[in-house]
Amino acid sequence: MMSSRQFGFLVGFLVIWLLWAASFWVTVAAVVAGLIGYFVARALEGEVDLAELADRLGGRRAGNR
Repeated sequence: MMSSRQFGFLVGFLVIWLLWAASFWVTVAAVVAGLIGYFVARALEGEVDLAELADRLGGRRAGNR
């Protein structure tokens, strides 16, 4: 049985694969789309703390608050 993470990766990969253009960059885009699908699946499962992620991406550090 396929987990929702694996399914998310597969969907992202297949979207790019269906837009076939046979180049290196299409392959890279398919992997990136798959990783985005994987991340979205993890977020929907509640395994990603979006507030913590926003803090990390915002450049704020624990000592600088």
